[in-house]
Amino acid sequence: MDKIQLSIVLPAHNEAENLPKLVGEINSYMNTSGWDYEIVIVNDGSTDNTGNILESLQKSDNHIKAIHHPKNRGYGAALRSGFSAATKEWIFLTDSDLQFNIKELSRLAEHTDKYDMVIGYRKNRRDHFIRKVNAAIFNLAVDLLFGLWIRDIDCAFKLMRREITDKANLESNGALISTELLVRAKRLGYKIKQVPVTHYPRLSGQSSGGNIKVILRAVKEIMLFRITGRTISGPKHS
Repeated sequence: MDKIQLSIVLPAHNEAENLPKLVGEINSYMNTSGWDYEIVIVNDGSTDNTGNILESLQKSDNHIKAIHHPKNRGYGAALRSGFSAATKEWIFLTDSDLQFNIKELSRLAEHTDKYDMVIGYRKNRRDHFIRKVNAAIFNLAVDLLFGLWIRDIDCAFKLMRREITDKANLESNGALISTELLVRAKRLGYKIKQVPVTHYPRLSGQSSGGNIKVILRAVKEIMLFRITGRTISGPKHS
């Protein structure tokens, strides 16, 4: 497996308890890989101590690039900020909640010689039953509306060429960002590979993915995207 240049993008909303451990695990793994890497962490308007912890981590680690949203702008907006700040040839995105094992990145990287995007799917998703049902319905709706046929659209364990995010003109500020990314990548002709990854229960912090406002926003965005090809109704904004 060739060594690659990698930007690791981490959206973080109220992840003060998880960030130090996650960054430590990433650095430990990346130091053994020998890859050229940076860690782009986006503090999306956290109301806990995430901002202060991120600043402290950045001062002690020159691999870290910190971005702060003064107010919570949404998961999609956090990812788009991270993608814009990334400088390496490849981007790896994951969440800051410690529900994945960074070491399994090697399973994705094995396919970078043949594919432009390698995405994980949770082979045993460790979430509450209702959240898994919501995800299954959402996945099916996306498959039917867009012909995407991806097993786990929102799995936050994705490796892709940076040129994909540069060319995709992503707009979503919310939970639809993963759908938008995959639909646009497919339409641009990029080759996508799916790989099973391990999923762990969240031990600290609070998930917002099951919030009814997040779900309703995603439903609104997915219908707008299907009808108009866009995820926002007005002029594009960052």
